[in-house]
Amino acid sequence: MTDRYYATGKRKTSVARCWLVPGSGKVTVNKRPAEQYFGRETDTMVLRQPLAVTETIDQFDVLATVAGGGTSGQAGAIRHGIARALLTFNPELRLALKRAGFLTRDPRKKERKKYGQRGARARFQYSKR
Repeated sequence: MTDRYYATGKRKTSVARCWLVPGSGKVTVNKRPAEQYFGRETDTMVLRQPLAVTETIDQFDVLATVAGGGTSGQAGAIRHGIARALLTFNPELRLALKRAGFLTRDPRKKERKKYGQRGARARFQYSKR
């Protein structure tokens, strides 16, 4: 069997390539520790969620490269990638990951600005006189 498990995760406009390598639970994002790469603690907590749910947090080191979007979108993309990589490791983890909602690609994106308007939904201010 192979000792590296790969998957791609996506969220908003971020795309993450994630590898799970047997190790001690170290998370590396773009060749930097996750705590250093992400400024907020919530982002590092988000990307560890699939490992915590499946109780494999101390079994794998995570190597991730992520591009596009902002920090929360990148953290969500890495979470999606880790969850999908865990399925290649053990398909029996599918039920736990699916119940937690980590296998579903979050479809929410920024809505485009429409012509003749100030924003996606916001209109220009109406002036009666």
